[in-house]
Amino acid sequence: MNEDEIKEIKDLLSSPKNIVIVPHRNPDGDAIGASLAVYKYLKNKGHKATVVSPNDYPEFLHWLPNSKEAFKYDMQNRQSQATIDEASILFLLDFNTLSRVGDDMQKKLETFSGTVIMIDHHQQPDDFAKYLYSDVSICSTCQMVYQFIEKLDDLERMDSTIATCLYTGIMTDTGSFRFPSTTSTTHRIIANLIDNGANNAKIHNKVYDTNSYGRLQLLGRALSNLVVIDKLKTAYIPLSQKELDEFNYQKGDTEGVVNYALSLKGIIFAAIFIEDTDQKIIKISLRSKGKFSVNKFARAHFDGGGHDNAAGGRSNVSLDKTISNFLRILPDYKKELLHSYED
Repeated sequence: MNEDEIKEIKDLLSSPKNIVIVPHRNPDGDAIGASLAVYKYLKNKGHKATVVSPNDYPEFLHWLPNSKEAFKYDMQNRQSQATIDEASILFLLDFNTLSRVGDDMQKKLETFSGTVIMIDHHQQPDDFAKYLYSDVSICSTCQMVYQFIEKLDDLERMDSTIATCLYTGIMTDTGSFRFPSTTSTTHRIIANLIDNGANNAKIHNKVYDTNSYGRLQLLGRALSNLVVIDKLKTAYIPLSQKELDEFNYQKGDTEGVVNYALSLKGIIFAAIFIEDTDQKIIKISLRSKGKFSVNKFARAHFDGGGHDNAAGGRSNVSLDKTISNFLRILPDYKKELLHSYED
């Protein structure tokens, strides 16, 4: 995003507008944190802003400020469509292709005739937005939102609500600041967010220390299902719909479970395969260390993508067949897996 585009956006936002903010389907902490932060920033500037999420997000994120003001497109379809129709500006946050919002909402957004602004840190963004702020080197979309507001010379509009939402997104997308994409710039921004009212201890507690009994039981089952392939430095976890139901699965209960597999000594590639009978798919999360790109792996084999070390995908065949396909493909990457990561 160059200086001329920044000036144009400044001019665009200089008078009150109807604006809709959209995260990706199944929004995580970064997506919903960025959306609610942009919502409050725009409200502070006098705009009529609305977050329209494709669907709901995990229970452990419902505490975020103004989250109750957001529409869910799948549950509040009429209100959501009317709000999009009234908008002249559309912010797309934390996704790089319209397919990430789901088929129904994608069709609606494709008819949008206003100005589209996309802020995202995933690879290979589609050419849909008039204004694109894309940087795959930045750890989170929430950090990009902070820098976007900074580019607009508007950091004085930062308040505790915006700071809290941005801190949450940066924290969750960096694995509590431990991933390689966490830079000194990230830490300086975090310091500024704390200075502006983000209560770091409270946020961490709200996100990570409010587990249900069922979620911890499900984690136990997931770990007991863990399979390790030492010769390929790979570990994976399968979870069936029956197992999810057994432990009263709620949206977000499997968040971060794949990282336990990646935490094993000597493992550089981890996957979790989660059966979803409602959508008739197998949801896949992939993580890696070093140079092995799970983004390329997901794009090549599982209709997905993301970052080099964190990506997702899906499969339309059964859980057993999906894992069989994964195990069949894996040896083709033996050289890359064995030489990807060194201490």
